[in-house]
Amino acid sequence: MNRRTFILAGAALATATGAGAACSGPAGLAYWNLFSGGDGARMTEMVGAIGARLDAVTLAWGTPYYTKLAMAAAGGRAPDLAVLHLSRLPGFAPLGLLDPFDDDLLAAHGLTPDRFPAAVWNRARHNGRTYAVPLDTHPLVLFYNTELCGKAGLLQDGKLKPVRGERQLLDAFGKAGLALAAARDVNPWRLFWTLYRQQNGQGLLDDGKALTALRLLQKIGATARFTDNNAAVALFGSGQAGFFWNGEWELPTFQEQHTPFDVAPFPQIYDRPAVHADSHSFVLPHQRDRDPARTARTVAAIAELVGQSLTWARGGHIPAYQPVAASPAYLNLLPQANYRSAAAEAELDPPVWFAGAASDLQSSAGATIGAVLGGTMSPEAALGELKATVVRLKNTPSPS
Repeated sequence: MNRRTFILAGAALATATGAGAACSGPAGLAYWNLFSGGDGARMTEMVGAIGARLDAVTLAWGTPYYTKLAMAAAGGRAPDLAVLHLSRLPGFAPLGLLDPFDDDLLAAHGLTPDRFPAAVWNRARHNGRTYAVPLDTHPLVLFYNTELCGKAGLLQDGKLKPVRGERQLLDAFGKAGLALAAARDVNPWRLFWTLYRQQNGQGLLDDGKALTALRLLQKIGATARFTDNNAAVALFGSGQAGFFWNGEWELPTFQEQHTPFDVAPFPQIYDRPAVHADSHSFVLPHQRDRDPARTARTVAAIAELVGQSLTWARGGHIPAYQPVAASPAYLNLLPQANYRSAAAEAELDPPVWFAGAASDLQSSAGATIGAVLGGTMSPEAALGELKATVVRLKNTPSPS
């Protein structure tokens, strides 16, 4: 155990009680998650619908959650089960903060690779072992107001006409208006990563492809209503913008507001279909003396939870478990099923320890890209800033 891990372990032992009982009694399995609002209510419904007893503790989203989870795992006093954004796996599995699943035990409960999208299942593995079971894929999508887009001549048979290439994208946004959020969940980094990977950009930054993406974002920002998330949601929800580029998790908001809208996968602008996405996944945080019997019960609970993911889909997320994703009940769930193809096009953050949800990469790079969207920084200057950010993060010692 190195110095950093030793400090984390000590802090975990000191704060485990304050974060909620990590080690539940024999009757229940301790379960940590970061779901609040509508997602929290749906997860509570799912937990209540399964046979296994889960003693759920909800912690604050983002850095507070991941710090507490890492500390508890480093101290060997973690809960039986936890939720992890799959993009954060490179910062947890290689450090020994997660215990791998037994693939035979997963298979015994129907949790096999063929029942999950390859785009997320491949990211659930590290060094040939499975460390996560995906619950969903949650991509960026394109919301569009059917009334405004209809008046602008952008619909065909009630659906958004195909949009391909920069010119058609900018033309559509120019005709109907775009509300764009600079917020925690739709961090501008995610917009950049979508356009970068659509060009098949490799590694963290390929200068030419990164610059192409930044120049398009500059053009989009020049005409978009670029503001904070609540204001952007209000602009689209009240019919003041025909498009809203955000995560599918905003879908229930517009349903509750009775906004006339539909949802499409984000258009293919460059060489290949791709969209930034992440996946809420179930993991086994490291325990010093993991009980095989409790682990077997935990895996059984995971299987029951993913089997309940139609409930989860009502919040906008795409079920990862294919028996649900391919079911008539999900295919008839609209508009959710309209963008299900995004699950196969998901592009998670690069697999490095400093990337992923609520990470330093998303925060630092997102601020730079946001300046391009806001018109206060040129694409060329932003590229220099992004390269400096990547160098800084690469030179930061990994917490291993």
